[in-house]
Parts: sequence; structure tokens; C-alpha cells
Amino acid sequence: MNTITTFLTFKDRGAEAVNFYVSLFKNSKIHAMHQSPEGGPMPAGALMHGSFEIDGQQFMAMDGGPHLSFSEGTSLFVNAETQEEIDRLWDALTADGGEPGRCGWLKDRFGVSWQIIPPTLGQLISGSDRERSGRVVQAMLKMNKIIIKDLEEA
Repeated sequence: MNTITTFLTFKDRGAEAVNFYVSLFKNSKIHAMHQSPEGGPMPAGALMHGSFEIDGQQFMAMDGGPHLSFSEGTSLFVNAETQEEIDRLWDALTADGGEPGRCGWLKDRFGVSWQIIPPTLGQLISGSDRERSGRVVQAMLKMNKIIIKDLEEA
């Protein structure tokens, strides 16, 4: 059976990113971290290969050098059940150089794009009341971090 694993290639600081991500989510762990030795193909200490889990989802990572960067076209989507979880993740991921975006999107300090979205948003948008769905979408479009209470009141 084939397995698909997200592979994140950082310019640098990949090991720092992996440790940070694993610290944020339950059911997360590092499987392996291999760093480049002196005289290797990459600068000494660069992440040559890392494998890890974020909330049970498999990932791999490496440092690829300054010519590589992430794009907002690819993001990590987090189903955050509560406002407390949204707030905790949003604050941690935008800290130390991260950038808040619109509609629950953000870019962390390593350049990785994330969507921190409650399941409530999808439920409210896909409900049978089309007028309410429209109000919820309009409320979301005005937000950076998603505020569940404001969606429910729309």
C-alpha cells in the first residue's frame, strides 16, 4: 500500500521548525533527525533528513538552501475545535516573525502557510439557510484569526 507523506523543504532551520511543530500538537513526535556532518554536501548541522508526526500525520523535512521557499498555494490545514485552540495555535504560529493572514490563514516564522479553521465554519457555510451562509462568509472575510462567536452571531 502506498503512503503519501508531506515533505517540507526549508531554506534552513528545518530542525528548529520540526521541534517547534511537534511541541504544539498532541500525539506528535520526532522519529529521526539527521544533520549534515562537517565536509558533507550541506553546511555542517543542516537538516539532511527528518521524519516526524504532527497529531499522528506523517511528515518529512530537510534544509534545502536559500533558493527554496514555500508558497501560500500550499498550506497545512488544522481543524481547531475550540476558540481556545484557535487562539493558542494562532498566537504560537504568528509569534517571532510569523505573519497573520486573512480568513484564518497565516504564515509561520519558517515561511510555512497554515489555515487554523474550526469545523463550525464549514457547518455554518454549508447550512440550508443560504442568507445566513452568506452572512457567515461576509463575517469570515473581515477576519484574520477566526472568531467562532462572531461566525455564530452572523
